[in-house]
Amino acid sequence: MKIIDRILQSGYFSQQPPVLIDIGASGEINAKWKAIAPYCICLAYDADDREFHVTEQVNKTYKKLLTFNRIVTAAPVGQAGFYLTASPFCSSLLQPDKEKLAPWIFSPLFAVERVTNLPAITLEESLQKVNIGYIDWFKTDTQGTDLRLFTSLPAHLQSGILAAEFEPGIIDAYNGEDKLYSVMQEMHTRMFWLSSMDIKGVQRLNARYARQFGSFLGKRAIRKTPGWAEVTYLRQPEGSSERQLLLLYIFALIEQQYGFALEITDHALTQYHEEQLFAECRKEVLKKIGAEKIKTPLVILKRQLHKLFSSIND
Repeated sequence: MKIIDRILQSGYFSQQPPVLIDIGASGEINAKWKAIAPYCICLAYDADDREFHVTEQVNKTYKKLLTFNRIVTAAPVGQAGFYLTASPFCSSLLQPDKEKLAPWIFSPLFAVERVTNLPAITLEESLQKVNIGYIDWFKTDTQGTDLRLFTSLPAHLQSGILAAEFEPGIIDAYNGEDKLYSVMQEMHTRMFWLSSMDIKGVQRLNARYARQFGSFLGKRAIRKTPGWAEVTYLRQPEGSSERQLLLLYIFALIEQQYGFALEITDHALTQYHEEQLFAECRKEVLKKIGAEKIKTPLVILKRQLHKLFSSIND
């Protein structure tokens, strides 16, 4: 989108490019950032037991991509016990709750194969090592410790975050994990609002039953139960600087929150009425909303035609 390039090429970001944090990327950094990546500094974290190093990867995607081969903890501990499970995507700093997981079909994925001690680092320590003093978009998926990592940040770093993504659990999977209700309760007390929630699910079927009946029956006959969620929060615009408002506007576009993007531009124009860029932002989002209004009936019409032809073929 041209307006995004126009904003990020402005003087507001020449000395202070957007900083994106991705904890628990599992080799795939946040796909939402594709449109802004060339202008951004991205910090990605990957647990490793080798000697500590920060790698600045040469790539065509980000302005700068820094990877840390460390497990991230909320407090400075030097080393932390890490539970390696049958599925690497279920490995965690927290011990899987075998008893609570038993009723769920995916419980074998959480079987602990071994526990290892990994060198650890806090977010604040990692930022200090690369001389970065702010975060714009915070994303974490750490199998149970998302909220504590966010709240462990010093107040000046928390207050600058404009977008925050978490993937908390709903069912009991780990001992002492940060759950969805805790994330929602905490973020409700701050200047954030919930932009999106994508509920993920799993069948409540003991793996022992699944082996008896076959996986086909388990997946086809039993509905999925909400098990965890991907949630994204955006900051309210009040009290934000010009740079923050422009970046928050971009984040709203990425989230397809065009109404909120309009709120941001109107708020910005009352505070910084001499900045022409905000007027351009307002014009662009109005065009976007108009385009979406035109597009929506066409989508509905296509669906109706598809149903009509399907019924004729039947």
